[in-house]
Amino acid sequence: MADAHPLPAGTQAPDFRLQRAPDQTVSLGDYRGQPVILAFYPADWSPVCGDQMALYNEVLSEFEGYGAKLLGISVDGAWCHRAFADERKLHFPLLADFEPKGAVARRYGVYRDSDGCSERALFVIDGDGIIRWSYVSPIDVNPGADGILRALDAVASEGTPA
Repeated sequence: MADAHPLPAGTQAPDFRLQRAPDQTVSLGDYRGQPVILAFYPADWSPVCGDQMALYNEVLSEFEGYGAKLLGISVDGAWCHRAFADERKLHFPLLADFEPKGAVARRYGVYRDSDGCSERALFVIDGDGIIRWSYVSPIDVNPGADGILRALDAVASEGTPA
């Protein structure tokens, strides 16, 4: 985590287009007007990543209660993501930051050159495309969902007239 420099709150989130499936791509811009959660994680099939994505699948309705969309991102390819999502019965997209490897993670300041994967990093982006919260967890620790929910609550309450 020492060399991670995640983009801070207040920064315009870099747009990207990544494979969601072998024949389908998704861009951040597709979700303009609604909050987006980017969950960068090191790799499909690793124990902590599996637990983290399973937890997010369980609380997906809470994220959606804020109108937010969750996007998981790792350097694994689209076919690997498909197998992992099917096995875990995930109900949100996993995006392949595969080629050029880690390009999106690099733009968000969370690529690990030392081992060729992304940090376990979270970003909450508001409907205008501004990063409102970012967090990098130790690579071997599931960061849970509480920080995401607090950030979504802050975004929602700021959007409400006083």
